[in-house]
Formats: sequence, C-alpha cells, structure tokens
Amino acid sequence: MTEIVFITDIHGKFDTVYEIFNRENPDYVFIGGDVTDLGQTLDGVIPFMEDIPAPTFVVPGNCDNRNILTVLEASDAIPIHRKSIDLGKLTISGIGGSNATPFSTPFEHTEEELTAITKEVAAKTGKNRWNILITHAPPFGALDEVAPDVHVGAFPIAKIVKDFDIICCGHIHEQKGICELEKRICVNPGPAYDGNYALITLDDDEDEPKIVLKNISDPIEVTKE
Repeated sequence: MTEIVFITDIHGKFDTVYEIFNRENPDYVFIGGDVTDLGQTLDGVIPFMEDIPAPTFVVPGNCDNRNILTVLEASDAIPIHRKSIDLGKLTISGIGGSNATPFSTPFEHTEEELTAITKEVAAKTGKNRWNILITHAPPFGALDEVAPDVHVGAFPIAKIVKDFDIICCGHIHEQKGICELEKRICVNPGPAYDGNYALITLDDDEDEPKIVLKNISDPIEVTKE
C-alpha cells in the first residue's frame, strides 16, 4: 500500500504546509505548482523542500517564476515538469505552468506549446499499475469552472487524461473537489495556503484508489489499540 499527500497552490505560505506533516506520514508528496506567489523571492524554496519528510515530486505553477526550475533542481525535491518517473508499480508524470490566462502570469504556455508538452509527456508515460499525472492546470471540463458553465481548463491536457488513472491538479482555487473525466479521476484538494491537501491511498489489491480531501483544521483521527 502506498500513501501520497498531494498539495498545490502554496503561494509561499510554507508554515501552513508544515502542519500537514504533523498529521500525515506519507510515502510520497506531490506538489502541483504555485509554490511561490507572483514576484516572491525564491529564497525559501530550498529550505521548504528540505523540511518535507518524504520524497517529493513537484511541478511549477503559473504564478512561479520560470527560474524556479533551476532552484528545484538544486533542492531535495524532484522536479517532473515534462518528465515521467517510474516508482515500482507507480508512474508519475508532470506538466507545470498553465494555459494562457487573462493575467499574463510568469509561467504560461500558448496552446501550441502546451499541445507539444502534453504529447511529449504522454509519449514518455508507460502503462503501469498506477499512472498519475501531476499538472498545475486542470484539463478542460474538470474542476475548471470560474463561473457557471465558464470553463478555463486546458484542452491539450484533456486530450491525454485517458493515459492516466488519476489527474492531480490545482490552479482554480475555488474548484476543490474530486470528479471524473473520461472515466478518469481528477482531484483538486484546494489551495494549500488554506491548509488543504489530499491523501491518496493506492492498494494493489483494490481496483480503485482511495482519495480523501483533508484540511489541517480537521480533527485528528485517533486509532485505538
């Protein structure tokens, strides 16, 4: 059995995230981007990654300066933007940044660029027992509404969801939830700066993963011996 904590949209609020690891002891940590906020210094990124008590895989978000890729390479975390990594029966692939927004944030892709990136990532992803995509931007049609029937997700990402079992995304802070797209599970735990995270449990004896959305304000479960 494998337990994963998935967090996204930290926006520099590292102290809030530390509380998650007073509650959880995962095998892996996934970070779905916006580690920092617009214009924020990157100085705190390496100490933050060093303090996470599990192997950590991260993609940048649209609010991260593109220089964060160099910083992440120098940290204890493993940046997986445009990469795919096998961990036994688990394969993790990553797409950082976002499709275009009205705000001209630092790490955005044109539709053509994102199409090329998604094709590249899909080609690198082999079929494993569990295949997870960590993407900052949600696929179009899943957890991407900014107003009723107004979707801002990425079309190129939607085209490759069938290559994965779980799509871990963020970006749209108000779209905390779990849904299905093309019979694949999409999860946005909500912004980590508010103490939100998802606990994903993979059991090879089970057909479906167990995904629970949590917050650091939730009562701590006590296991009776």
